[in-house]
Amino acid sequence: MQININDIKNGMTIEMDGNLYVIQEFQHVKPGKGPAFVRIKLKNLRTGSTTEETFNTNIKITKAHIDKVNVQFLYASGDTYTFMNNETYEQIEVSGDKLKDEKPFIKEGLEIQIDFYNGEILGITLPEKVEYEVVATEPAVKGNTTNNAQKDATIETGYVVKVPMFINQGEKIIISTKDGKYSSRA
Repeated sequence: MQININDIKNGMTIEMDGNLYVIQEFQHVKPGKGPAFVRIKLKNLRTGSTTEETFNTNIKITKAHIDKVNVQFLYASGDTYTFMNNETYEQIEVSGDKLKDEKPFIKEGLEIQIDFYNGEILGITLPEKVEYEVVATEPAVKGNTTNNAQKDATIETGYVVKVPMFINQGEKIIISTKDGKYSSRA
């Protein structure tokens, strides 16, 4: 579907030169001399790289339709992750290289979205915050009350996160999947 460059929005997916990009941010620029133009920061959905492009305001671009399918994580076997479609119960296998930054946050039963473009798996979208159990951490040291003191805690997926001193083994905590940081107790 062709759309005018002036109708773009942040988060929109476009197809350009055989690649898929998501628009991260854009700016309409009207210089004192010369024609107006649009500067766009794009993220390649296949490689993860970001680029900045400049376009005249009179061109049309191709909008790409991305299907988002709700799935549940079942298990990992080697570097293959198996998910189940919540509507059709069909199992979907995703290669570990499509899950670069998300691997440490995937746990059994987690509800996520898989992004498809014409049957091709582009990647997954995790919930913004997820609850995990702390499986290993040092006990709090009595008297260590310095402000913002933190210690390492290993969660059920094996990921190590910095947590406040009062968090103990066996407790449930909330972690942000965007930056991998402790958010709160569950």
